[in-house]
Amino acid sequence: MAIANPVGGEDFPRNQLEMTRWFSTQSECLDYLEWLRWPDGIVCRGCGNDTGWYTGRGDWSCSACGNRTSTLAGTIFERTRVELPHWFLLAWHMTNEKTTGISAKSAQRLLELGSYQTAWTMLHKLRTAMVRPGRDMLQGDVEVDETFVGGRRSGKRGRGAAGKSVVGVAVELRHPKGFGRARLTVLPDAKEPTLRQFVCDNVEPGSVVITDGLKEYKKLDACGYTHKPFTISGSGVAAHTALPAVHRVASLFKRSLLNSYQSYPQLHLQSYCDEWTFRFNRRGSGHRGQLFLRLLENAVRCDPLPYSKLAVGGPARTTPPPVPAQPGVVHRPAVTNATRPWRTVRP
Repeated sequence: MAIANPVGGEDFPRNQLEMTRWFSTQSECLDYLEWLRWPDGIVCRGCGNDTGWYTGRGDWSCSACGNRTSTLAGTIFERTRVELPHWFLLAWHMTNEKTTGISAKSAQRLLELGSYQTAWTMLHKLRTAMVRPGRDMLQGDVEVDETFVGGRRSGKRGRGAAGKSVVGVAVELRHPKGFGRARLTVLPDAKEPTLRQFVCDNVEPGSVVITDGLKEYKKLDACGYTHKPFTISGSGVAAHTALPAVHRVASLFKRSLLNSYQSYPQLHLQSYCDEWTFRFNRRGSGHRGQLFLRLLENAVRCDPLPYSKLAVGGPARTTPPPVPAQPGVVHRPAVTNATRPWRTVRP
């Protein structure tokens, strides 16, 4: 269960300096992951018993069935040979940027890894943890459209162009203005059953679904939605004016890919969609460290994902800024010096 109303400086680090002080050793990282996984104490994965002891190897042995439990077993960190402080630093950089991601080559340089493959694998494992199981569906007024992701090339442009991937886009509208959460999903095609399924998988029944006049959306009323199509052709209204939310989100997503990776990735595109959506939907967080917390919460609840499965294409600020320091005054970030503040007993 996710931590409700986490507190910066207690439940998660507020800045990178604090993060590196908290998680400088393997044991500190292990303790933090154990706290995230079992906030009320370790529970045996075999029988559910909550009493036991730590072994000399660092595992926890159940007093009832004798089953041994490891903090990393059954998570994306299982059998990793990379030290956890490296994982934490990479997770911090992935969540600290508001719009762009981090490439595998940049991650390799950041962590001084000898292998590009290791950096690539770590990034994709963390991306799989950016989709929270059972997340709430989009509600209210929701714009839906599809976009085509791929580099510029000769031949037909737009719908039906060769070498492009179809990505479904759905975005909540806020009234009187603004956007809510978004969903991006790679689709096999832009046919009626596929687009209908995309809406059903991501939008709560009873919501108002706003689309263009594409005939493939005509059966949404039968699925429990209030469908409001807008025929753009011949209306004299530009598409980005008629459907501003989906066009803004699609544009930001594509720009993020180019800024981070210099090209549009085809393989594992869904993972890049999930990573961008994770940051976009949490753009209002007061602390970027809260995204770091949410990512690690998901990471200890995700099943292990070996490289062999990844290699074949497997799964894949609304608050005002702080007042600047006065000229000539050095700004010193707030840092908690307490040892393992997440273990502090609170009233």
